[in-house]
Amino acid sequence: MAIATGRFMALAFASVRKQGSFMTQDKALIIVCPHCSAANRVPPDKRHAGGTCGRCKQPLFAGEPVSLTAANFDAHAGRSGVPLLVDFWASWCGPCRQMAPAFAGAARDLEPFMRLGKLDTEAEQGIAARYGIRSIPTMILFSNGREVARQSGAMPQQAIVAWARAQL
Repeated sequence: MAIATGRFMALAFASVRKQGSFMTQDKALIIVCPHCSAANRVPPDKRHAGGTCGRCKQPLFAGEPVSLTAANFDAHAGRSGVPLLVDFWASWCGPCRQMAPAFAGAARDLEPFMRLGKLDTEAEQGIAARYGIRSIPTMILFSNGREVARQSGAMPQQAIVAWARAQL
């Protein structure tokens, strides 16, 4: 009987968590792996500890931008519990190439509290069209699957970091 009661209590608490009640104790973040795009549950106080993916065993944060494609964009933009800052760029764009090291440096400064990703607008024209990218480089900040802010034009590293932090 105690086992059944324990199992019932576990189910009841799981149900309360799903309903978003004040009794929710589980505040784990969903962190999408930059290597295999698997969703990982990470306690908020542990995200800075350098966790690894449960599926591929790679680090969840590597201090560099994630290469985004049609295959992994929605997972990172929509399922992740951390904001996503995307640099929409193209290989022929001089300002995009000039900003690339600054964006990579910003990834080192902002992770693990924000994921940074780069999306090649030539290779992923559908995603660029979905977000109305008309000039590059353009950065869009996503939080909880929604666009929060947008900035066009090349920026130095500290300006990227300051702008991203000011938006949240």
